[in-house]
Amino acid sequence: MNKNDQTFIAQKIRTQYMEKESTALDALRRLDAKVKRPANRFATIFGIVGSLVMGTGMTFAMDAIEAGTYFGITIKDNMMIPGIIIGLIGIFIVCINYPIYKRTLASRKKKYAGQILELSEQIITDAE
Repeated sequence: MNKNDQTFIAQKIRTQYMEKESTALDALRRLDAKVKRPANRFATIFGIVGSLVMGTGMTFAMDAIEAGTYFGITIKDNMMIPGIIIGLIGIFIVCINYPIYKRTLASRKKKYAGQILELSEQIITDAE
């Protein structure tokens, strides 16, 4: 390893331990994440729950689980009708997930639009 490579590696390691300056662009990125993160988290969790409910309904409807007691829940012999109902509930949850996500995101964008536009305008004028 030559001297230039050693210097580069040393500088790279050194920058990891230096205090980083907080710039307006960093603040804009944090604010943008603050707007999007709650909507993304909700949509992910709600979508997973809807998929699990739909899958449970499909499992019951196809009689993939034999009659018996599992985890304290008694499964009857014919679960086709309850399985279809549970599956439809899951499909409904999955279908309304995206409109709820869009509404939540739009609400948060409206709430933080002034701050984001002000900060982005400041960054743009400083760059010129």
